[in-house]
Amino acid sequence: MKMIFGISASKIYLSIGQTFYMVGLALLFGLLIAFPLAIILFVTRSGGIKSNRIVYNITGTVINIIRSVPFIILIVYIMPLTKAIVGTRVGSTAALVPLTTYIAPYLARLIENALLEVDNGIIEAAQSMGATTFQTIFKFVLPESKGGIILGITTGTVGLLGATAMAGAVGGGGVGDLALTYGYQRFNTPLMTSTVIILIVFVQLIQTIGSRAAKEK
Repeated sequence: MKMIFGISASKIYLSIGQTFYMVGLALLFGLLIAFPLAIILFVTRSGGIKSNRIVYNITGTVINIIRSVPFIILIVYIMPLTKAIVGTRVGSTAALVPLTTYIAPYLARLIENALLEVDNGIIEAAQSMGATTFQTIFKFVLPESKGGIILGITTGTVGLLGATAMAGAVGGGGVGDLALTYGYQRFNTPLMTSTVIILIVFVQLIQTIGSRAAKEK
């Protein structure tokens, strides 16, 4: 079996695969939650299409509360929920619960900011043509804010990648777990360095893809 920095190559490949698995699924689940939250915030804000102070304040407060909890604490705090949902507290699948909980409100704020950058004239034009709230959001606001949304998602994905590394501290698997278990705890500096390089490459790829997608018309 081929060895790299004192561990099997298959272990490294498995860790990279686990990182992709956690980032991909947590991002997907996070976006499914974040988009509705962002739209609610955008629509119900003061001066919004359907201004509603109560709904806005409740939604915003819940998002801010979750965002204020450091991720490493969040992982431990919601372990009972993780256990109830996936049946275990450790592993890459279990890490999806805290990762999704962490990234959803973060993405919601990033998407909300992108929506707020849309010129009010576009919204007024849509309403003057008789567009419903649904049509205004999905046919005018979202397409107009596409670039900003993609850049926001890119930023969130990079943050999510960093969170998966922290998930390794509680047995989440991935590159972070590899660095801690086989690098830090065994004083394996070459392995630690290689994991840092892997994460840097991931970030560069994510940022490049996101930046190019945002420029596409």
